[in-house]
Amino acid sequence: MLLKVTPTTGIGRAIKSKKLTPRFIGSYQILRKISPVAYQISLPPILSNLHNIFHVSQLRKYVSDPSHIIMPDTIQLKDNLTFETMSVHIIDKRIKQLRGKQIPLVKILWNEVRGDVTWELEEKIRRAYPYLFE
Repeated sequence: MLLKVTPTTGIGRAIKSKKLTPRFIGSYQILRKISPVAYQISLPPILSNLHNIFHVSQLRKYVSDPSHIIMPDTIQLKDNLTFETMSVHIIDKRIKQLRGKQIPLVKILWNEVRGDVTWELEEKIRRAYPYLFE
């Protein structure tokens, strides 16, 4: 079953997430039928502060679909649990004009597959990735 996430049920407050919260979370297993309109479901430890019995209006049937499974990327982590992304190349350069100074910026394409692009300080990128300026 999928569980509906709304502020009125208290589940929305239980999940600490950002702006784009999902409407339904799950999938969870039904433990038992309490009444014709109430079910007890197994919740993960993150939601342990919630009561595990829900009205049918808060539940939705989940049909298993192999395309819903997202495989995680294999990332090499350092000892301090961080990882370093290798920049692909510089796409664009510009100078940001402030009142009394000019700030050189470069547009970096971090991942060609996903299209991750950010504007960074040229000085910072020169120190971290000098081979990009050769």
